[in-house]
Order: sequence, then structure tokens, then C-alpha cells
Amino acid sequence: MRYNRKSGVLLHPVSLPGPGGIGSLGKEAVMFVDFLHSAGQKLWQVLPLGPTAYGDSPYACYSAFAGNPLLINLEALVTEGDLAATDLRDSLDGNRVDYHLVTDHKLARLRKGADSFFAGSDPGRTGEFNNFCESTPWLHDFTLFMALKELHHGCCWTDWPENIARHEPSALDEAAVKLAGSINRQKYMQWQFFRQWQKIKTYANGKGIEIIGDIPIFVAYDSVDVWANPGLFHLDGKGRPTVVAGVPPDYFSKTGQLWGNPLYNWERMAADGYKWWLDRFNSALALYDLLRLDHFRGFEAYWQIPAGEKTAINGTWVKGPGEYLFNALFDSFGKLPLIAEDLGVITPEVEALRDRFDFPGMKILHFAFGSGSDNPYLPHNHLPASVVYTGTHDNDTTVGWFASLSPSEKETVCRYLNIPGDDIAWDLIRTALVSVADRVILPLQDILSLSGEARMNMPGTTTGNWSWRFNSESLTVETAERLRNLAEMYGR
Repeated sequence: MRYNRKSGVLLHPVSLPGPGGIGSLGKEAVMFVDFLHSAGQKLWQVLPLGPTAYGDSPYACYSAFAGNPLLINLEALVTEGDLAATDLRDSLDGNRVDYHLVTDHKLARLRKGADSFFAGSDPGRTGEFNNFCESTPWLHDFTLFMALKELHHGCCWTDWPENIARHEPSALDEAAVKLAGSINRQKYMQWQFFRQWQKIKTYANGKGIEIIGDIPIFVAYDSVDVWANPGLFHLDGKGRPTVVAGVPPDYFSKTGQLWGNPLYNWERMAADGYKWWLDRFNSALALYDLLRLDHFRGFEAYWQIPAGEKTAINGTWVKGPGEYLFNALFDSFGKLPLIAEDLGVITPEVEALRDRFDFPGMKILHFAFGSGSDNPYLPHNHLPASVVYTGTHDNDTTVGWFASLSPSEKETVCRYLNIPGDDIAWDLIRTALVSVADRVILPLQDILSLSGEARMNMPGTTTGNWSWRFNSESLTVETAERLRNLAEMYGR
């Protein structure tokens, strides 16, 4: 399928400026949408918006369905009367997110806002809240899970009392009564997150900007998804994973990558028509206009590692659900607006699965140089049904990437692009935009020509990631005009 030529920007909301120590879904998000519009951009790609757990990673969340309360705009709660203006006086600041401080600061105010809301008597807002709770099927399990996690000081669900850990209905009913206050506060946070996100999405759509969301293939072990659905994963009698996810050794790592996520029991999922996945896509399609499907190759075959291994070396390839899952999704939703993250070890079988369902793949310019003229990431090898990135959230910034190259590697890049290399970020931006690929996504760090200090994530590390934020003064009229001129020149 051919799409209209479009371009856009990759920016996770945590990176937005503003008070509170972390980006939020408030006026700064509106400001960013206005910048995209003035810059002639038609796409905004975000990372997963779930409540982050281990390492603050949006790819390791407590739920595949819930929203991250840290993104809630507290100023809106003041406007609605759930908080007083004085509650925001000691707001955090900074150009990087300190998740420990932000979590303590923000959750305390959200709990206070929830208590104020429930003490009030606004029938309109109460009715809206009740409708949200009644129409959100995953909400009860998630809020009970979070209330139990709070009760047990954050420890993993396997360390909870056995009847609770095993999800026994009578024990859960008793816990729900005892923890009603905490559960309601969690429901309030989810209500506020989703209503604020929908306002931002509606505003963006009104400006002609589509939102690209992100669906990670795997879920975190310490999540409501695994706790409430143990039969859908390969777990032993005590709820521990028997096999876990990762990727095999390659050029970049002699021991591979041991991700540790529990693996799906695809046979069990197939038996009920992949209901969990249908529910997941139904939820995601309500939040986003397009979806990037992370680690697409894992749906064709995934690297299965025995639990307890210290590295990913002793794994094996196991066939995934392949066309059976996507047929079920197409039968339920029709043509899916998916982008296949087809990076890594890609086989003809993976390409055939991608092409069978007409999913565009990804082309990363940072990967294009140094392996000959047949490199599929080089612009002259691009295909229209592709999405071109200078780099992704897992790459260094373009300025940082170029600085890390050897002199001969820099010469190769400059010779191919016919450039001196003194404005490398914008040289790659222009190269992406001129591509025959239908869509282009540019990290904001590259638009701002930032060094590697602005990198979002370093794969394989667990600290210092996901914390970069930009300064609102960086989004200048001149930058918007420069990007708009290029987008217009190349028909985007």
C-alpha cells in the first residue's frame, strides 16, 4: 500500500519542558504540537505511554494497557479544583528527569487530588469518572495490582501472600474491599491520564498531525498482565518463568542480549482466538492513529532462553504465531495501520510475513554506511513502503554518532552524501526527507543538532536512560521554517 508522503518527529512526552521535573500532557504538549504544525510536520511518534517499572523504561511497564500517571499535568488538576495552586509551589525543575524525586513528588499530589475529587460532589465529573471505570475492562485488575504493590512496598507479585499471588478470586475480593481507597486513587489517576491524552490527541489531529504509538512485543514479568493471566505465559507452578526473551549473539554482542521478559504461551493464546492481543490492539487503536510494532521479527520466530541462564547464548529459535495472529487482528479490525520494526536478524521468512500484510518496515540512516553499496539502509536502496529514521530512541544522536566514527568512516559518509560534514544532523535530515520512502521520522535531538549527551537510551544499560528533556526556547521560528521548507521541497 502506498501512503501520502509525510514526515514527523520522534519525541516521548517525558522529554517535554515545563515544571514538575518531567514532561506532561499540558500546555507544553500543545506548544509542541503547534511547533510540528508550523514546521510542516504531520506525524508525532511517541514511545510506550505505560506506567514505567524497572529502569524507568517505557518498554518495561506495570501494564500493557494503563497510562503513566507521571505524565499527568497537575496544573489541570488545579483548574478543576482537585488541587490548590499552593500544591505546585515546590515544583521540581531540571533538564533531565530524576525519576525517584519525580515519582515521590507527583504521586503525593495525585493522591491528594484524588481524595479531593472523591470528597467533592460535581455530578458531571463524577458521571464522567464512573463511565470511564465502567467502560475500561482492564482497569479493576490494574488498580488492584497497583494497590497491592503499594501495600507490599513495591515488591514483585510473586512475593505477595500465596493466595493473592495465585490470583484466587476470594482473596482478591477481600483485598479489593480492604484497599478500596487506594484502588479508587489509582482509578482517578488513570481517568486523568486518558482524558488528558485524548485532549492532546484531538488537538493534534485537528492540526492535521497523526500520533504514532508503540506496542512492545513483550511485557514485563512484574506486571498485571502476567499476574492476572499466568496461563498465557510459560510459567512454572510457582509462577516463575521457565523460558525468557532475548536476542542471540551477533556482531554487536558476543553473548547476545538477555532481556528476561516472560514468553507467551502462543498455543494457549490461539485457543481463545488471541483475545488478549485483540484487547491490546483495541486499546492501542483508541490512543493512536498509527502503531509501531516493536521487535516484529519475534512474531515470526523468537529467541527462547532457558530461565536462569546468565547470557543469551544458550537460546533457540522458536516459531511465533505469524500469520495466524495477524489474520485474527485483520478479521477483527480490518487493515491495520502498523509500522513493522524489522531491525536485527531479519530472515526471508520475516520479510515475507511483513510483506504479506503490507506493513512498511524501518530504514535507519545510522546503519547505512560502511558495508557496501547494497546496504538496504542506504537511500538509493530505499523502498516507498518504508519509514526512514536518521536514528531511533536506541541510537545516539546524529551529532554523537558522527563524532564516534573513525576518520575513514566519516569520509565514507561525507563522500556518499557529498557534504563537508560540518552540519551532519541536518545533512541526514535532508537525506531522509529526499528518500523515496513514504514516511520519515526525525528525532527532535537531531532537529536541534544536539550532541550525544541528549541520547535517550543506551541499550544494555539500566541507569541514566529515558531522562533527556529539551528547553522550550529551543523550538525557534527559524528551526520550524527550516524544517518546513525542506518538507515542502520534498513533497512532505
